[in-house]
Parts: sequence; C-alpha cells; structure tokens
Amino acid sequence: MLTPPSAAVPASAVIPPVDRRPWAAAFRALIAASAATGLVIEVAYGNVLVVLSFFTIWTNILVAVVLGLGAVRAWTRRPPLPALWTGGTLLCIAVVGLVFHLVLDNEASGFDIADQIDRLTGAKAVANQLLHTVTPIGTALDFLLLTAPGALRWRHAAQWPAAPGLYFAFALVRGALLSPDAPTRYTYPFLDVTVHGYGGVLVNAVVLGAAFYVLGLAIVGLDRIRPAPRPRGYRISSERARGLK
Repeated sequence: MLTPPSAAVPASAVIPPVDRRPWAAAFRALIAASAATGLVIEVAYGNVLVVLSFFTIWTNILVAVVLGLGAVRAWTRRPPLPALWTGGTLLCIAVVGLVFHLVLDNEASGFDIADQIDRLTGAKAVANQLLHTVTPIGTALDFLLLTAPGALRWRHAAQWPAAPGLYFAFALVRGALLSPDAPTRYTYPFLDVTVHGYGGVLVNAVVLGAAFYVLGLAIVGLDRIRPAPRPRGYRISSERARGLK
C-alpha cells in the first residue's frame, strides 16, 4: 500500500544534520597550507626529482591532501574521512618530526646531518621548519583537539607501516639505479647501502618499522582513552564515528 504524502518522514528527521565546524575547517586549512608552502619552497629551490624522493615530502603531500579535504568536509558538513587515512597521516607525519629532531638533527644519534641543517638559511630554513616541525605539531593538535575519539582500531597499527615499507623499497631501488657519485643517492643516512650494506640497512628498516608499529599502537591507545574535545551535546556523531570530525 502506498504511503500517503503527508506520512512521509523527511530525511532530516532520520539523519541528524551535521553542523558546520568553521574553527576545525580553518585550522586544518592552515596546516594544509603550511605543508603546501614548505613543499613549494623545496621544489622552487631544488631539483624536483630529488625533492620528491624524500619520505618527508611524501608525507607532507599526504598531510596537505588529507587535512585539506578534512577542512572542506568540516566546512561543508560532509562526513569525515576514514580513520585509517587520518590516523595513518598522523602517524607518518609524527615519525617525520620525531626522526628529524631525535635522529637527523641530533649529534648523539649516529645518523645526524646536523651540520647540513645548520647551514640552511632563508626560504630553505623556513621550509625545513614548516615540513619538520610546524606540520607535525599542527597535525597532532588537530587530532587531540578537533577530532572525536574512538575512531581508530588496533588493526590500523598493523596496516599503517605499509606506507614506510613502500618508501623503503622505493629508496633502495632508486639508490641502486643511480650512479655511485650521484648526490643524495640515498635520501637518509640510515638507508645508505654504501655505508651500512644491505644487511645493515635492513636492520635499520626493521627497527624503524617496529617503531612505526609501536607508535601506531600508542596513537590507537590514546584515541581510546582521551576525552572528547567538546561536550556530548555538541558532538556531531557517536563516539565510534569514523575519522576526523
């Protein structure tokens, strides 16, 4: 039997409307712009093919895309991106920041390039700070302050290391194809086969992969115990909603 037109239930009565979140949109747009600005500077002052061979660049491109889409969705009241992507982006950029400050810019690490970093000036120094400091901190703040908890799953921590694994394979293949005297043949000192050999590089990769996994577990654990960023009365979805809100 056909339902009378007067008995039809409007969609808005079944699916609660999603509020526009201008502050979240503005902050995510700012972080995306930070990553994009650093990328543009690096490309403008360097060889494009060399610039695009660094994991830092890969990850900041990911941040620019994911946070940019997150900003659009927060402004246009669209559903959030899947937590697998937003959490993976957070993990990758967190590793970029941690490896830079604890390993590459740390003379006690054994893999430092602190002397090269200290020589950066002008726009290159600005790009370095945007890509390795501002963007990681901003992405972490977005997760802590503007994202509803409970979206991440333990299985995500085992899936996220696929990204650095793909980069590891790329870096070794690239290094093998380039001539021995090519500059930045190996993009990071712990991936330099000429210094550590393939066995040593594999050990370094396993250690970094384990660090990715442990940090991923820590992010998922934090996501499950942290408080909601706003009172329940202002939440736009349940605590188990997916991704960035």
